[in-house]
Amino acid sequence: MALLYPRLLAGQAKPLHQEYRELPIAELSTHVTTRHESAVYVATGGDRVGEADLRALRERVLDLARSAGFPNEPSRSARATFDIELAAVLHAEMDLMPAEAASGDMWAFLALAVLPDVAHWRFPRPPRERVLATDLTRHVFGRLWWRAQLVHDAGAAAPYAALNILGEAAFDQIYARRKALGGSPHLVRSILRVWNTLTFENLNEREILRDFLKRLLRLAPFVVFEALEDGELDEELAAVAAEAVAAARSARTPEEPPSDAGGKLPPVAASAHLPGSRPSTIDVPPEKPSPEAGPTFLDVCAGAGGLALGLEQAGFTPVMLIDNRSVACETLRLNRPNWDVREIDLIGFEPDRRDDYAHVRNVDLLSAGLPRLKGAAAVNRGRGNNHELDVLRATLDITAAVRPRALLIENIPNLVTDGEYEPIRQYIAERLESLGFRHRWCLINAVDHGVPQDRKQGVLVAFTGDALDAFQVPEPTSGPSLTVGETLATSMAARGWPQAEQWAVQADQVAPTLVGGSWDRGGPDLGPTGSKRKWARMGVDGGTVANDVPGPGFRWAPDYGRYGMIALTVEQTAQLQAFPREWQFAGRKTARYRQVGHASPPPVGAALGRAIRSALEKG
Repeated sequence: MALLYPRLLAGQAKPLHQEYRELPIAELSTHVTTRHESAVYVATGGDRVGEADLRALRERVLDLARSAGFPNEPSRSARATFDIELAAVLHAEMDLMPAEAASGDMWAFLALAVLPDVAHWRFPRPPRERVLATDLTRHVFGRLWWRAQLVHDAGAAAPYAALNILGEAAFDQIYARRKALGGSPHLVRSILRVWNTLTFENLNEREILRDFLKRLLRLAPFVVFEALEDGELDEELAAVAAEAVAAARSARTPEEPPSDAGGKLPPVAASAHLPGSRPSTIDVPPEKPSPEAGPTFLDVCAGAGGLALGLEQAGFTPVMLIDNRSVACETLRLNRPNWDVREIDLIGFEPDRRDDYAHVRNVDLLSAGLPRLKGAAAVNRGRGNNHELDVLRATLDITAAVRPRALLIENIPNLVTDGEYEPIRQYIAERLESLGFRHRWCLINAVDHGVPQDRKQGVLVAFTGDALDAFQVPEPTSGPSLTVGETLATSMAARGWPQAEQWAVQADQVAPTLVGGSWDRGGPDLGPTGSKRKWARMGVDGGTVANDVPGPGFRWAPDYGRYGMIALTVEQTAQLQAFPREWQFAGRKTARYRQVGHASPPPVGAALGRAIRSALEKG
């Protein structure tokens, strides 16, 4: 009979998540327990797992983690191996029914009680979905069990061999982003069998996979996949995959260089069986831009793409964009399908260790819109104590590995102006000097570059050689910026609200700084108390974000407080960040607003990009 595991409900799990995020691995190991006073079980459906079984499971997982480097920071390849081995162990040894494995509270118990040190080692300072399982496709352990569940072939000599066929980002396309397909183990196993037989001949396998899945989604209403036998289903899917490969091949022109120019990535050999040992080439990058395409850049912590879009407008060509959030990567792919977007945790990213990252080395520019740094004197503390500093350190490590001609880091204005940030500035200066860079700090206000928002940004630029001497801080554009009312008047009247013009007259200021807020808690709002007061003077409720603009029946009466005010939509906040109207944001409302609020306005990226490009050309 299947086992039932303890469940840690959200009321108890959330405080532990907040507490444990700040603790080092050694201290987390002292919090390990196989029982918790707040744990509960479902009433029926199996036997309760014993504490001895939980201890045995912990030791089994610890053995795998130690092989990957625990408690020290693992390499990217070690993390990938750990995930594959752990997926098989969890599925084979936990004796779970799918209904039990669908419980986020059960996985929360495993991540916060039985294995908190391993969970926080695998994902340092994890967001809540990594340990609370608010999204099972991202939970540190739950996502692996479900991956094994979908590919497991009980009749095979190696039941979990298919875990080796595709990497996590590729599998996520099938499971997390194509749930109409990924919910069927029968279909997923067929996808993997078929995929393992294809020859890609230097084509971009990731793009082919995306096209293949889209074609399957279009076919799904007409074919009952579950009703087909293995052979019939494989034949059906093989035909669809062949169409995707043919479409990719026909889209190439004779002038285009192969994506693996230099022979580093040989074509995939065709195979009639499922060996499970073929290394995935799903991360094969698109063709490296030609010199005529303009200077190149690698963008890390890319978010919704505001900085990258601005650099593109300044004539730069991206070779890769990196972010650790799947929703941000989905936004980037939604708007720029040709960009090479990778969902990667920047901490541990080693671009000098893999051939498929060769195209990011020696780019002209490395750009980074880093998470908001906190002032701290203890910049030399061990890693894992301050996530934002860890990301900064990782960015400088990547700079050393990539060797760009220029570096651009965007962050809060306090990083440039405040004394408490001096230790961080000194740390950055010493690292850059050791790498042969000369640098300069500057303040940029988005309102000076056509953005209808008072948004100050702290900026670091650094160059090798003499290019810094030619760099000039972008001059403000001529003329005043549009007000909130002028910017949003048209959209506010889109549903026939009769007071739109009256409101626009009162909203006669530029917007205060939009603040995305924490990814870990709270809903969307426009910023702290001071910002909300400024919004209130424009008749806007800054404490929420609307689903739609006002309709004909809405009565605007700001004297009555929040309930008489209007609220802005996500799309309107994107206008205040000066994103193009056609730019789309993936995810639900809160996730979409988070992306907007955390973004760098594209016009600022464009102004900095032009200044950096000019300096590189002159230096």
